[in-house]
Amino acid sequence: MTEQSAIAAPYSEAEQVGPLVRRVLARNPSPFTYTGTQTYLVGSGCDVAVIDPGPDEAEHIDAILAAIGDARVSAIMCTHTHRDHSPAAAPLAVRTGAPIVGCAPLTLEDDGPRADAAFDAHYRPDRILTDGETVSGDGWTLLAVATPGHTSNHLCYALPETGALFTGDHVMGWSTSVVAPPDGDMSDYMESLAALYRREQDTVYYPAHGPAVEKPRQLVRGMIGHRRQREKQILRQIEAGRHRIDEMIPHMYKGVDERLWPAAGRSVHAHLIDLERREIVVHTDDAWSLHI
Repeated sequence: MTEQSAIAAPYSEAEQVGPLVRRVLARNPSPFTYTGTQTYLVGSGCDVAVIDPGPDEAEHIDAILAAIGDARVSAIMCTHTHRDHSPAAAPLAVRTGAPIVGCAPLTLEDDGPRADAAFDAHYRPDRILTDGETVSGDGWTLLAVATPGHTSNHLCYALPETGALFTGDHVMGWSTSVVAPPDGDMSDYMESLAALYRREQDTVYYPAHGPAVEKPRQLVRGMIGHRRQREKQILRQIEAGRHRIDEMIPHMYKGVDERLWPAAGRSVHAHLIDLERREIVVHTDDAWSLHI
């Protein structure tokens, strides 16, 4: 796990992290969530939006409400529905009367070995946003940017007034995202990264986990390069006679916490599915070979 000293972890306290943006950190740290889920409050006037309310934990929900104070909540917005992001939306809606707005519901069963991988089957939005749709309030606007890949329903939210982009789990400053089939899709993920790279207007990213990204396009370019290098690494593993994912992982992830190997295996699987679509590899039973 990356050293947590890279970002302060004052749980249950609202911090001003940028113009119009405050952060409240949930106490759910893990190898997959870094110091925890970061809930963002957008707005400094009579109303606010809440982005990624996080896990349904009383301490965190109380901290969000304390930070909101007397302001009206115009929208509770989720980037996607993994259970470290959206479960607090429903109780927060009950306590504030605010609508749940944002990503579509997704109840795909996911029994994979990831702490954040289970989907929130109880998520029920009042309004689903599609790419380019907006929610606005007193001095702020949030624009939906469709970024499928980490999950099929993932959205980022742009704040045009400041140049900020709330990136959920699509882009994080401390780690790359896990892309886990069957819902996670590497082809979509790469296309979404390319779409963000084209957005020159975004000057800072606020991810759900980890520090703000001050040079976003530089990071995204590096992430695209990293994924292309991972592809080449997988192909070298096949050329070396390792045709199963469980044979590849120990060689590809030497020095990485072995608790993360199952999740890494799912991202490798996503790469292999993408390579198969492009007719670079073929799949027979559990074995992968180069396309002839």
